Amino acid sequence: MSRYDRELVQPLWQELQAVGVEPLTTPDDVDRVLAAATGTTLLVVNSVCGCAAGSCRPGVALSLQHGTIPDRLHTVFAGVDMEATQRAREYMKGIPPSSPSVALFKDGRLVYMLQRSDIEGNHPQSIAQALQGAYDRTCSRSGPSVAPEVFQETFGSPDPTCGSSFRIKS
Repeated sequence: MSRYDRELVQPLWQELQAVGVEPLTTPDDVDRVLAAATGTTLLVVNSVCGCAAGSCRPGVALSLQHGTIPDRLHTVFAGVDMEATQRAREYMKGIPPSSPSVALFKDGRLVYMLQRSDIEGNHPQSIAQALQGAYDRTCSRSGPSVAPEVFQETFGSPDPTCGSSFRIKS
């Protein structure tokens, strides 16, 4: 069951896929990635909700241009893949449901969390800096997730007030 039409939200998936973030659409997908994970895993709870989501996706994308990034990059979409999102939240014990949000796991254990309240009202650059600090403390994979030219071609410069400037090449 889904609250939003998958086709209508496709561009919101594509923003993260463009920088190497893979969607998890079923509870089994989530378990496969998080249950026995070693190393670090970034999990973005994607959302359609206004400025928070419009800053979160570009902030996450920008964060992955850093010299150190998580080993695995994944997303679930709240309101679209509801069962996968619910399963992902089960791995975030003690954290109230929040979307958008960004979780960082190390060896399957939650070590860092940005909730909607941490994202809302912040610029993508601030979100990226917060995540990059967590990467520096926790991760060891060399970044970026995509070449700087690919990032620039895909994203341009995020709108500093609200929303992404993501553009899909035809």
